[in-house]
Amino acid sequence: MIDSYSPVTRLGIQVASPFAIMVGVYLLFAGHNNPGGGFAAGLVFGAVITLRVLVGLQEPNGATELVAGGTLLMVIVSIAPLLWGGVLLDQQVIEAELPVLGKVKTGSALPFDIGVTAVVIGVVIALLDGLGGTELAKSMNQQPTADGEESP
Repeated sequence: MIDSYSPVTRLGIQVASPFAIMVGVYLLFAGHNNPGGGFAAGLVFGAVITLRVLVGLQEPNGATELVAGGTLLMVIVSIAPLLWGGVLLDQQVIEAELPVLGKVKTGSALPFDIGVTAVVIGVVIALLDGLGGTELAKSMNQQPTADGEESP
């Protein structure tokens, strides 16, 4: 168990978290044509959550909802083509001309990858909770005061 409170580590993770989240979002959206995708993005987001739990910035909550929601989304995206006479897991590509962005192209693989990301994040949170992350986050939030006593 971690006994000491490190404000430098806590601040560093607070500062680095938004940048890591941007990398995860890039991996999620660029994963169809470049390296990345839902699994890689989920691992990056899971790493951010793990670091934040280790320094007491958040508690590992919502694993069941993320796994269930992600699985449901993947099943819906997988079965939807069958309703229109297609094959299971058939991808549909949609193109649109947007005023500021210009030509934008996406497909049904994106919501599937979002579901994969949610499942991976949910599994990481479940592992953190199972390994005592909630107790760790609570103990890290009890910061020592100037006189050496722990705050409630």
